[in-house]
Amino acid sequence: MLHILKLGNPVLGQQCAPVTEFNEELKKTVEGMFEAMEKADGVGLAAPQVGIPKRFFVIEIKDEVRRAFINPQIVQTSMDEVMMEEGCLSVPGVYREVKRPRQVTVQAQDVEGRPFTVTADGLYGRCIQHEYDHLNGVLFIDHLDEVEKEQAVKLFKRKNRFGRNK
Repeated sequence: MLHILKLGNPVLGQQCAPVTEFNEELKKTVEGMFEAMEKADGVGLAAPQVGIPKRFFVIEIKDEVRRAFINPQIVQTSMDEVMMEEGCLSVPGVYREVKRPRQVTVQAQDVEGRPFTVTADGLYGRCIQHEYDHLNGVLFIDHLDEVEKEQAVKLFKRKNRFGRNK
């Protein structure tokens, strides 16, 4: 079982490297990420959140999508933006409104290395943007103003003071 890293772990702030090998290890890791995400009751999980500084993430929204995005590139975003509440498995117990583009188009590869393109909005589009940020060392709280971010970090510390931060 993969362990989800928490706020404060330096891997979460790293720029991730591209995936260069599409092999059984990658497939096993992706499946392990789906399991860890489901156990934590999440809808998305990026490789750096489980200590792997590589450019891939998984998303599963019940009855809508279950997909791995390897080496994703956001190629287009809509001009209009929307506020939506976000949370993060690496910042458990903290939820904040974040403004992001309403729609996003991403090009990526599947676990076999085959390219695909997705245009998404709603929760799916939001998840893609959120997980994509992780690959660049950005957490959702980094989109908040300084005061809001400070409050979110204090809340995280208060709610997780007895937990481990691996």
